[in-house]
Parts: sequence; C-alpha cells; structure tokens
Amino acid sequence: MRKIISLFIILSSFPISAITQENNSTDNILYTLKKVADWQINELSTKKWKYPATEWTNGALYTGMMSWAKISNNEKYLNFLKSIGDSLQWKGGPEPFFADDYCVGQTWAEMFMIYKDSVMIKPMMQIGDSIINRPHTESLEWNFEGGLHNREWAWCDALYMGPPMLAYLSKATGQKKYLDIADSLWWRSTHFLYDTKENLYYRDSRYFAKKEKNGQKVFWSRGNGWVIAGIARILQNMPSNYPTKKGYERIFKQMAKRIASLQQADGTWHASLLDPESYPIKEASGTAFFTFALTWGINNGYLKYGDYYPIVKKSWDALINCLHSNGKLGFVQVPGVSPDNVTFDDTEVYGVGAFLLAGTEIFKLAYAHENERIH
Repeated sequence: MRKIISLFIILSSFPISAITQENNSTDNILYTLKKVADWQINELSTKKWKYPATEWTNGALYTGMMSWAKISNNEKYLNFLKSIGDSLQWKGGPEPFFADDYCVGQTWAEMFMIYKDSVMIKPMMQIGDSIINRPHTESLEWNFEGGLHNREWAWCDALYMGPPMLAYLSKATGQKKYLDIADSLWWRSTHFLYDTKENLYYRDSRYFAKKEKNGQKVFWSRGNGWVIAGIARILQNMPSNYPTKKGYERIFKQMAKRIASLQQADGTWHASLLDPESYPIKEASGTAFFTFALTWGINNGYLKYGDYYPIVKKSWDALINCLHSNGKLGFVQVPGVSPDNVTFDDTEVYGVGAFLLAGTEIFKLAYAHENERIH
C-alpha cells in the first residue's frame, strides 16, 4: 500500500457517543472527520451527483478530501480522488479560462506530487499556459452577459478557485511562471474588490454601492471565506523569498482580525457579515472556511495562539453542532450571488470540503498542544 503522508492512525472502532465528548481531542477530531468524509463519499457513490464532477462545487470538496486523505493513513480517500481524476482524464470543466472550471486542478496537482504520474498534471499545465498567454486587460466591472467571468477573476469566489490552482501547479512542476501569473491576477482582483476600510472583499462590482437592511455594506460570509482560505493555500505554495509574499501576509492578517471580530455568540458567522440580524441562522460553509484559515494561521505562525485559539475553538464546536448523527453537515447555504437563509437539512459538497479543511487544521493544532503537554 502506498504510504500516505500521515501522522496518525484512524481509530475505526470509536463509539458513536465519542462525538458528544470533548470536540478538540485528537481522537474525536479524527473520528468526526472520518464520519463526515465517509458520509459524503457514500452519498456520491449511491446517488446521482448534483453537480458535474469538474465543477467548483466538487473541486472545493476535493481540496478538503485531499487534506483529510493526507492525515487519515487510509488509502480509501486517495483512491476515491484518483478514481475521479482518472474518469475525468485529469481535465477541468468546459471553459478553460473560467476559474470555477479549473478549481479541480488544485487536487490534480497534489495527486501528481504523490503519484508522480505526468498524466495527472498535463491538462492543468495547458490551462496554466493559456492563462499566461491571455492579455488580461479588460475591465473587472461585472458583466455576466458578456462572459467576463469566463475570462477574468472578477468575483471574490474566484480567488479560491483560480490562484491556488496555479500556485499548486507551480509547486508541482517547479515552474515559477504559474505562480507569477497567479500573483499578477490576484493583485489585480484584490485592488478592485478589497475594501481597505472594512478589510473584506466585495462579491463583485455590483455590490460596491449596495447596502444591507441595517445600512451596512454587503459582504458575504462564504465569499470572504473563499478569499482568506485561498490566501492560505497560496501561501502554502509560495517560496519564503517571493517578492510579494509580505503583501499576502498583510492582507491575511487584516482579514483575520476583522473576521474574528465578527464572530457571532453561537461561534459561527452568519451569511451576511455586517448584518447578521437580517440572517439570524448560522451558516456552516463560511464558518468552516474561516475556521480553516484562522487555524492554519495559528499553525503556521501568522496568528497568535492566545488571540485566535478561543475563536477557532468556539467555531469548531459550532461546526460540530451542525452535524447530523450520520455525519451529514447541515446549515450549508446553497450556491448564489448573495446572502440567504439556510436550514439544518441544507448541505452541499463544498461545505463538506471546507469542513474537512478546517478539521484537518484543528487536528494539527490539537496534536501539537497535546504533545507539548506530554513533553
């Protein structure tokens, strides 16, 4: 059996009651992640897929499943991803310049780094080369009818789908050109969409002048979750001496501070960040992306443990409370361009991907501190 990058062995015979015990022990974190991953795989294996396998929805799932696979010490999860990649011939969706359609390339690049099979990476290299060769000079003012989204990162969600793929591609191939184009286009979108007063990103230019019911600006929880999680995944693949790295670190820290200040009493972030009263129901996907990014920030020395651990502990406990007893994740807002309400029965694959990303980082944090106590 191929040895997966792993630190720990899943305790497969854990009692069901374990999930109700201390959520931040390493054993319970592993148990919970396995339960959620297995539920999602079973759903996809036994029912018709809701979205195309190449779409961003599933691309986000694969990123979380990949993170879980690396710590699970169970070949099952890599095999699941490999079977999907093989069935798709390691390609993306039909629009080669649409970030949503090459989000899957993040996982294909990670698979290549494990298996060293060039088949897994060639289609994404072709897309990367095509992106490099485009002029990227048109305005980022939202123009859906004109197909702008098929060419440029003109909406904040794209900053998770697109630049991390190119960053992973750069790391996998050793070719700096892919990171360079990701960097150039990321800053282009950031200068356009980032509100330097609120330290948050607008969904797209249509929201620059919009207001919530309480008069505040409109900033979507999951939209900003995409962005800060994307920054973390770019930084993971960026050399320490990369010229603009400090700029990413600065914005990451600014966003983290602002996001932490907006956490609700229940530990989650609601669909609208600045008008949570208009959207009183918790939302799991944005909460999970924030939990991932903030915990990753602690684990990688960008955020102070004392300042941010209380935030992520509270949000992880809140995410556990979004789980059904069978491992289904609830309170995940459906796809859309603006905040909306959500119920316990609402689930989506990208929410599960975000949960697995968050849980993997929570596990690393818990393990490090358990070892500190032992030693």
